[in-house]
Amino acid sequence: MPEINEAMGQYSELFMLLAAGTYTVAFIAFAWDLARSSRALRAVDLKAAATAPAQGSAHQAVPVSAGISAATADRAAFGIGIGGPGGIAERPSSAAHRTGTEGPGAGQTAQPGMGYAPQRRIPARIGVALTVLGALIHGAGVVTRAIGAGRVPWGNMYEFLTTGAFVAVAVFLLALIRRDLRFLGTFVLGLAIIMQVAASVAYWTPVGHLVPALQSYWLIIHVSIAVLSSALFTLTFAMSALQLVQSHRQKAVAAGGADTLAFMRLVPPALSLENLSYRLNALGFIGWTFTLMFGAIWAEKAWGRFWGWDTKEVWTFVIWVVYAGYLHARATRGWTGTRAAWLSIVGYLCVVFNFTIVNQFFNGLHSYSGL
Repeated sequence: MPEINEAMGQYSELFMLLAAGTYTVAFIAFAWDLARSSRALRAVDLKAAATAPAQGSAHQAVPVSAGISAATADRAAFGIGIGGPGGIAERPSSAAHRTGTEGPGAGQTAQPGMGYAPQRRIPARIGVALTVLGALIHGAGVVTRAIGAGRVPWGNMYEFLTTGAFVAVAVFLLALIRRDLRFLGTFVLGLAIIMQVAASVAYWTPVGHLVPALQSYWLIIHVSIAVLSSALFTLTFAMSALQLVQSHRQKAVAAGGADTLAFMRLVPPALSLENLSYRLNALGFIGWTFTLMFGAIWAEKAWGRFWGWDTKEVWTFVIWVVYAGYLHARATRGWTGTRAAWLSIVGYLCVVFNFTIVNQFFNGLHSYSGL
């Protein structure tokens, strides 16, 4: 059994602290981006309203191929839909004249394809750069924890949380290569910061050896897939929450109400969020299925049975059932919109319950919290 390197464990804790601080600054940058872009779009709308005809006729979305006004081009630079295949058509501004609180661009959203717009959002770029830096520091913390313990760094709740936060941020950064998901930055980093703080405050465990039951190569297979699946579920949780907000906003604006959540113009339509969340949940569900299967195989090798109705086993199965129900209901029963979003959120809450409450307060063969 390898010796414990306490010095590397201390370096790991320092890296974790620095990573949490870097994530916090990145979180502020992403929040600044939402607020700044929201103000810029409002200014564009006020400019467009000032140059609009006084008779207040209904505003029509101009096809991209026919040319667009300066104000519409400014909104397009932010990635705001302007009609046609690549965007969302603007709603008529007659409702804006009825309420007197909205501009020509009220109710718009970012492009459904979530592609990068030509407009340079400096705060968002700063947020991404800081997130990359934080992930590198965070990764160093995970690696030094592994070196200090002489094993993979997910043998207790502290290690699972810190590794899970790192994987969630890494998946977010990888997704940014293909899609402009910077609108998720505040939510993903917010969750990562919460996980880091909870790990350091509530679940801190000094670097040490694994309990005998965990000293198996199945730990690497079983837990690594569980961590990756949980990271995907974290992203879909954030997108489902945004989907509910965007859906409410779109309905309110369509009914002639005021657009009180202007920052949501940088977020794609609710349907686009739902579709991407569905695909990521499908990937996470496949991973969770393998988590359940490999856990059963490991249980047979460790305890001589595949299934024993241990509390942890039961809740792992409950999570699998919830996400299976979500995928089935959306694919075959037409459970779309807010119902699908709520099912996705319930699934993630089950993941959180399984990791926190079950690990901490229920005795069983899986009591490896380290507390």
